[in-house]
Amino acid sequence: MRSLLLLLSLHLSLSSWSFHNDLEGGINIKDFGAVGDGKTLDTKSINDAIDSAVKKGGGTVYFPPGTYLSFSIRLKSNISLYFDQGCILLAADSTANGKYDEAEPNAHDQFQDYGHSHWHNSLIWGEHLENVSILGPGLINGNGLRRFASARRPWGNKAIALKLCRNVILKDFTILNGGHFGILATGVDNLTIDNLKMDTNRDGMDIDCCSNVRISNCSINSPWDDAICLKSSFALGYPKPTQNVTITNCGVSGYDLGSFYNGTYARKEWSRVPDKEGPTGRIKFGTESNGGFKNITISNCIFDYCRGLALETVDGALLEDISISNITMRDIVNAPIFLRLGARMRGPQGTEVGALRRVNISNIIAYNADSHFASIISGIPGHAIEDVQLNNIRIYYRQMDSAQNSIPKLVPEHEKTYPEPAKMGLMPAYGFFIRHAKNMQLNNVEVSYLGAELRPAFVLEDVKGIILSGIKAKPAPGTSTFLLKNMEDFILKESGDHKSRKFKKIAEVSFD
Repeated sequence: MRSLLLLLSLHLSLSSWSFHNDLEGGINIKDFGAVGDGKTLDTKSINDAIDSAVKKGGGTVYFPPGTYLSFSIRLKSNISLYFDQGCILLAADSTANGKYDEAEPNAHDQFQDYGHSHWHNSLIWGEHLENVSILGPGLINGNGLRRFASARRPWGNKAIALKLCRNVILKDFTILNGGHFGILATGVDNLTIDNLKMDTNRDGMDIDCCSNVRISNCSINSPWDDAICLKSSFALGYPKPTQNVTITNCGVSGYDLGSFYNGTYARKEWSRVPDKEGPTGRIKFGTESNGGFKNITISNCIFDYCRGLALETVDGALLEDISISNITMRDIVNAPIFLRLGARMRGPQGTEVGALRRVNISNIIAYNADSHFASIISGIPGHAIEDVQLNNIRIYYRQMDSAQNSIPKLVPEHEKTYPEPAKMGLMPAYGFFIRHAKNMQLNNVEVSYLGAELRPAFVLEDVKGIILSGIKAKPAPGTSTFLLKNMEDFILKESGDHKSRKFKKIAEVSFD
């Protein structure tokens, strides 16, 4: 037995030594002049190592322990970058002796934010690549990247940017201060993102016009913008859906910048959020939404001190066939669930309003959510959200403040405004506000509040075909639990203290 254990130990040691020896002796960036002292620019050495690997037909470019100051790194096909433990890739500041690659022209950049329209002005970028990976437990520190994109400065504003690539793996590393995007993947097919940690100053990862994507085991803190964001912009010059996507076993949050990485998880600097609407840090579909979102699942994820789940299509896209399950949320700063079909229509002339349909959301627990905004499911006149099921939902809203003195009787449509719950203002319901929808089901849904409340639990307006079953709602003193306006085919059944009701067509009614 002792002999076997010794042999096993020797085998593992030799395997580990062989792996690192192959990397160090083969394509080690220090063999190409990289210094790794955090002061000397290592950009040329890194790119030379990549080019050398390409000449050999591909391989792994190894970053040993050290701090490597760099401008743009140009990834190539059949190349892996491996950041070892103790390695820091440090984004240089453009005021130093150099600059990032110029942002390439894009004839379609009027249809999406500047940051979505360019890839070359990044710390690591690649275009039209296949079979690439960025691996290892090291750190990408975007200290020299800029949070705001700009066409006037030669700044780098993304940690990793990939365009029209195939067979990509991003695994095990950490991004700190990733700039405008920690990861921007546009038109990337067969993309695996696993076991990443991010603590970043704008979006964590934007998955734009991508197919066959697997995101798992990631922890992303992004107080000033979205954590995991699916988009379908017009940046490629044509509409392409983001489709066949799974997101699982991930955590998103909006703690103070840097406090996730250092383990303090502070919550003191919410006022620094640019839109002043509280930390972001959520999972979202949109806002850029030209190509659509199809065949997507989200499961086993945690939201903490951030905004809620948002599914948005406002630029003509189809958002359809979505399954979301097993989500826990705490200390949510706006609507826990936000489904929005709008008509901002930022896209080529002639683009028509899209659709949001066939969405299942189940097994959600949200505690201490902001009750200003309730949970919102809202289409626009003539364009209803369709075929949505909510199953096994429990939401506990925190106490309202003095704003209850100005509860609105009407909520403006805001058809063309930016789709954000706070832009819609205070909701007339504390639990769910559903408007311009059809063929809806809510099963085993419970809403309650922590403290005082004066509004109905449910306000439904212009909904055609809805079944409420197993509903439990804490009543607010002095008001009804349900308020219905302009309804057709309404059914409430098997809901405990709430009497079963059925309306074929009703202009307005309220009841408990």
